Amino acid sequence: MIFRTLVHAFLAGIALGIAGTVNLSVGGGIPGAFLFGFGLFLILCFSFKLYTGAIGYLVQKSHGEFVPYLGTLLAIWVGNFAGTAAVGLLVRQTRIAEKIVPAAQELCLVKLADQPASILILAFFCGILMFSAVDCFRRDEFPPIYRMGMVFLCVMIFILSSFEHCIANMYYFSVSGRLFAPEETVRVLGSILLMTLGNSLGGWFFPLAWKIAPAR
Repeated sequence: MIFRTLVHAFLAGIALGIAGTVNLSVGGGIPGAFLFGFGLFLILCFSFKLYTGAIGYLVQKSHGEFVPYLGTLLAIWVGNFAGTAAVGLLVRQTRIAEKIVPAAQELCLVKLADQPASILILAFFCGILMFSAVDCFRRDEFPPIYRMGMVFLCVMIFILSSFEHCIANMYYFSVSGRLFAPEETVRVLGSILLMTLGNSLGGWFFPLAWKIAPAR
């Protein structure tokens, strides 16, 4: 079970790494934000495991399911990290690295210069959007075009708003080389963990609100 989760999480990391690559290739903006949506759409279509898509459902687990699901979430996070890092390392060995790496380095410079409170808030809003995208996609009562549209809209909004996505940033920190620089590793990991916390809090926001005041 854990091995299967790790593999599916690794594949999700690869999908987001590819999405991050095309985002940097086109220079970001609206085209990059739209194309990045491919990553989440692929993950949902193939039922891969993405941390930001899974964390929101923790609050819906029963007492007996809670701890095992925490273990699953940890495996997903590790698998996502491995997948994004693998894509980052491989891209650095290609001819497109001369364009991708500087763009990623510039992006990471902004993220690492940010204040902890700012990172946490930006990650919180991203968590809300990621839960919304995944939950809408899973709802069979919604028309297919609505479910697909919400995936791309939520992704575009988080990117164009400069919200922080912990898994996407694993890729950016990897392809930029920051993650693998000994003098930067601890700082980068600390930033990723803070983003993970913010994404988690955002992912729990709607499910907890529905527990207090059911939507239907």
